[in-house]
Amino acid sequence: MPVQQHQSKGFMFYILLTAVLCGALIMVIEVMGSRVIGPFFGVSLFVWTSLITVALVALALGYAVGGYFSDRFGEPKYLYIIICIAGTLTLLVPVLQSPVLKLTVPMGLRGGAFASTFVLFGPALFLLGWVSPFLVKIAAYQMKNLGRVVGGLYALSTIGSTIGTVLTGFVLVAFFGVDRIFLITGMLLITLSVGYFLFFERRWWAAIALLLPFALYHPSVFENKILADGTELSKVYSSESYYGSLKVVDSVSPEKHSRYMMIDSMVQGGMDMNNGLSIYMYNYYLQFIPYMLNPGGDQCLVIGLGIGMVPRWYEEQGAVCDVIDIDPDVITIAQDYFNFKNKGEAITEDGRYFIATTEKQYDYLILDVFNGDITPSHLLSLEALQMQQKRLAPGGVFAANLIGSLVENNFMTASIIRTMEAVFDQVEIYPIFKIEETSGIGNIIVVAYQGEPRKFQQTDRDIYTIHPFFEQKVKSNLGARYYFPPGTKTMLLTDNYNPVDFYDHWLRELIRQNILDTIDWDLLIG
Repeated sequence: MPVQQHQSKGFMFYILLTAVLCGALIMVIEVMGSRVIGPFFGVSLFVWTSLITVALVALALGYAVGGYFSDRFGEPKYLYIIICIAGTLTLLVPVLQSPVLKLTVPMGLRGGAFASTFVLFGPALFLLGWVSPFLVKIAAYQMKNLGRVVGGLYALSTIGSTIGTVLTGFVLVAFFGVDRIFLITGMLLITLSVGYFLFFERRWWAAIALLLPFALYHPSVFENKILADGTELSKVYSSESYYGSLKVVDSVSPEKHSRYMMIDSMVQGGMDMNNGLSIYMYNYYLQFIPYMLNPGGDQCLVIGLGIGMVPRWYEEQGAVCDVIDIDPDVITIAQDYFNFKNKGEAITEDGRYFIATTEKQYDYLILDVFNGDITPSHLLSLEALQMQQKRLAPGGVFAANLIGSLVENNFMTASIIRTMEAVFDQVEIYPIFKIEETSGIGNIIVVAYQGEPRKFQQTDRDIYTIHPFFEQKVKSNLGARYYFPPGTKTMLLTDNYNPVDFYDHWLRELIRQNILDTIDWDLLIG
């Protein structure tokens, strides 16, 4: 059908709708890409680099190839066939997620992230790149209108991209799972294509394409699984929050019943459901060391709630504990599934913003926001630490849980210590592992305070309850300090220059690789 026959007001409105909707859905695919590959490759800078690079390359190729084909086949029906194919490929993302990710994991975290992104999202984005040149060809049938038409269409497409980004970040993620968002995206693209053939071509058979979403939507669902050793894994809770994919998972065997909270497949805490104790050693260091350096404090602040083990312990010792977490769903999960309760406030806010705006002072300030994928550099800069020091009451103790390296590749870990030493009189390093028995990599508890060095003050030993599995290890290593050798290379970390994520990328890759090696893959995906 000649292009000129389509210059009705109704058709022009449909062209504009196509520009806005396709622009929006391109951004939905790009933003949601991190939730698809995140369980395997994390949500680090390298993952976002892969997503953005693939999107830009795919769209650029789509613009070029689409422009060529629009000159040869400028009729609208070809555009809407392309859109229908793009919608079908989008529907296939949840179906292909598992096999593609398993195939690309051996390529390494950076190579695998790029390859999986390219395979899963590249084809659909490439075809959606055809849309703009086709729309220009269809709409600009008079050369004198070319500039105005091109500018208008690209403006509408950009407006659509803005709408898609905002809706994805603030609405879709909160109310729909990843699989459903890709279902909705694919359905909208297919419906857009079918609408053209129904209303402007009178091709009623095109409605058959509306059955594609029902035929291709097979989301991956994990509920429970029996492992080879007889342990049963079961998903107790899952949701998509603004900040990540959240799961609560039970691991049950005849000997134990453990419960874990996971964010983007990174374990954020675990509890033995038989005795209510933490099944991670670093919790005990965060609890005991600050308290033994300043026993009897009555005000505590914990930034980064996790499952709430640390603030719960401090409240049991009589300290009213405020907790800060940027994700409200984390607070709800800690309360509903890990028996977290506190007399203090539970505040949904960025930790640094709270520190900058509050006037309260605390006897204990506990920073526990390292999640393995991202080092909380904005809370470890010179300026941030100065603000946190001001929130300490006289005699107060600051403590941070880090994952770092003390031996090889220790530049960033040592730099964090140097930056703390620029703010506090005393900075003490307590690794939860024995250096001589490990590679020197793992959880490190750093405490800092003002004044003269202090010794641990032993109080009622009954309060230092430790899970039997870790009791001997914790008791034998709790007071073991580490000192960086003189001449260790460091830098001062400031808001202006804080390249922690760049220098520690190898550490995050190591942590994520350990997850892939130790956690059941069905649990990662489902």
